[in-house]
Amino acid sequence: MNNFTITVPATSANLGPGFDSVGIALSKYATFRCEPSDEWRFIVPEADRPFIPSGKENLIYKAAIFTATEFGHEDLPPYQVTTSNDVPVSRGLGSSSTAVVAGIELANQLLDLALSEQEKVIVACKIEGHPDNIAPAICGGIVIAHYDHDVPKYVKLTNGVDSLQWLAVVPDFHLKTEEARDLLPKKFSYKEAVYASSTGNVLVAALAVHDWKLAGEMMEKDRFHQVYRSPLLPDFAPVAKALKTAGSVGTYVSGAGPTMIGLFEQLSDDKIEELKTVFPHLYFESLRTDTEGVKVERCPQKEVSEA
Repeated sequence: MNNFTITVPATSANLGPGFDSVGIALSKYATFRCEPSDEWRFIVPEADRPFIPSGKENLIYKAAIFTATEFGHEDLPPYQVTTSNDVPVSRGLGSSSTAVVAGIELANQLLDLALSEQEKVIVACKIEGHPDNIAPAICGGIVIAHYDHDVPKYVKLTNGVDSLQWLAVVPDFHLKTEEARDLLPKKFSYKEAVYASSTGNVLVAALAVHDWKLAGEMMEKDRFHQVYRSPLLPDFAPVAKALKTAGSVGTYVSGAGPTMIGLFEQLSDDKIEELKTVFPHLYFESLRTDTEGVKVERCPQKEVSEA
């Protein structure tokens, strides 16, 4: 079998009020080099080893064998998967989704399934339970999706979004999605639900017509999760204020956090350096929108010389 490399973009979910349904693919990547082996083996960067198993407990393998089963296959040929990971674990940038999408694509390649984009999204939703990270990781761009244990419905926005800058502000600690989700209310009043959903509706409409200022305003009016998770993110309020001064149209908590992201139409390197001096304990990285999603590159076969 051929060697090949799978590349999956980082993602940022929610964008404020688009809770569990809106996400964006970013120009930050996890790369998985796949080659035949005598047994399943996952080689990960040293910093990630405390969090990522090296055997069949690895999420990539679990997603791959789930995909195989979904399409009538009982097993997969063993492979060694070497990860080069620029997506930090448990920081709100879709690290688990990169593994799930890589696993789906791994099965797709090993079994010659020729899965369509939608088929990959369907399988990923069955694994993840919601589409906010996995859909943009597969499709690229900004994706607005709905999933109710059926075929997911989604819309991909790519036109014009590659001009935007997304400034990721990453704290130096992990935050598990389950921990952040436990803080959310179990119920909303009718009035609160209308306010929260209408804010999400305007966010999506603003993104579709490229009204970035309005989109940024809606990001900061979220009622679904950010207000409840802010106690876990002591830097959120001062960072949002500083990014606004630097020209951000809006700042939001990426996924469950702790990463915070500011949306800019234009941001100079000098401004980023100024922010770094104000918040020396935080990591800043300016990212663009990835509009391609998951990619596969097959390694060329080595030529064998005749004796």
